[in-house]
Amino acid sequence: MNAACTPIEAAAPRPRRSRQARIAWGSRVVTVGGDAPVRVQSMTNTDTVDAIGTAIQVKELAQAGSEVVRITVNTPEAAQQVPYIREQLDRMGIDVPLVGDFHYNGHRLLSDHPACAEALSKYRINPGNVGKGDKHDRQFAQMIEAALRWDRPVRIGVNWGSLDQELLARMMDENSRRAEPWDAKAVMYEALITSAIGSAERARGLGMNPDQILLSCKVSGVQDLISVYRELARRCDYALHLGLTEAGMGTKGTVASSVAMGILLQEGIGDTIRVSLTPQPGEARTQEVVIASEILQALGLRSFVPSVTACPGCGRTTSTTFQELAKQIDDHLRAQMPVWRERYAGVERLKVAVMGCIVNGPGESKHADIGISLPGTGEAPAAPVFIDGEKALTLRGDNIAAEFHQIVETYIEKRFGAAG
Repeated sequence: MNAACTPIEAAAPRPRRSRQARIAWGSRVVTVGGDAPVRVQSMTNTDTVDAIGTAIQVKELAQAGSEVVRITVNTPEAAQQVPYIREQLDRMGIDVPLVGDFHYNGHRLLSDHPACAEALSKYRINPGNVGKGDKHDRQFAQMIEAALRWDRPVRIGVNWGSLDQELLARMMDENSRRAEPWDAKAVMYEALITSAIGSAERARGLGMNPDQILLSCKVSGVQDLISVYRELARRCDYALHLGLTEAGMGTKGTVASSVAMGILLQEGIGDTIRVSLTPQPGEARTQEVVIASEILQALGLRSFVPSVTACPGCGRTTSTTFQELAKQIDDHLRAQMPVWRERYAGVERLKVAVMGCIVNGPGESKHADIGISLPGTGEAPAAPVFIDGEKALTLRGDNIAAEFHQIVETYIEKRFGAAG
């Protein structure tokens, strides 16, 4: 077998080439695009009129890692509560920027409720829902004027479920006159991109700084999203918000979002992401933030929490000890991150391995910062612990889990405490 002439190239996401926008509240500035990290965004599902309930959910999302949170502003009553939501968050020490999600009547709400316009850090405008006919351009302009008045960035968010029907009908008519007409889906793709970029150009014509314009073209199909965003990124350099518009529930929504966004992010496309996950009954809204963070961490784009490597189990691991220990460690690391993030600089890059038998256990543990290889079925009741690639000690007895838990705590304090 001939040796390769050159080393195998390491896979890595391509660099992004978008403009950089700024979303701010007070001294908190979240940069989006350019050389900024890919940001995690989420959205509340509370009734915005319930200011306390909405503020609590925003706090939960922010503490889970959401760097921007969008809230629905759909009625005068909701608009009136936005300043109080912002006030409650400020009192709790939560400075996450809020984005107002406007449809149909945003031009009136921003004009009639200046305190709402001021309390929001960004406005989401759907060009398919700002009015029809001659009202469209006038009402779109009113929203841009509000953004200029309060010096706020905007996201022009096109959605194929609410696409400008007049634009789509016109493009369908033009397509029918082609010598070789495109299929309907290709026309839909073109309409989405035309609506987004055309609206951005209108905003610039009204005086909007192009650095403060973000775009999105959301669809619900994985391959559709990839097709649309590849072309959108080719045609413009605006910062792009990425996500399936309706990802779905549970594993379906998780897998669809991970596949679609993973492919695009690897290609250097996407500056903010949101996993639009339908919560399972009783499931916390924060699950969508966890999944978005995991996507970025899996690609090596960001580090949010220490990673725990654990084997899936097989006939060698009939004991559930390693599964229980892996879950305990993972849950503990996530629960402690709000405190550790402030106390231990760099702790989010920690790698922990919890393995179940002698086959891959020692080797995998050596690759981690700290790892343990638990005894599999029929193996001697001993668990070697590896620290920084070297075997440090061997645990035995009935308290292996508790002892390893303490070893991890001590390691974090010793390694990251000094850095903090």
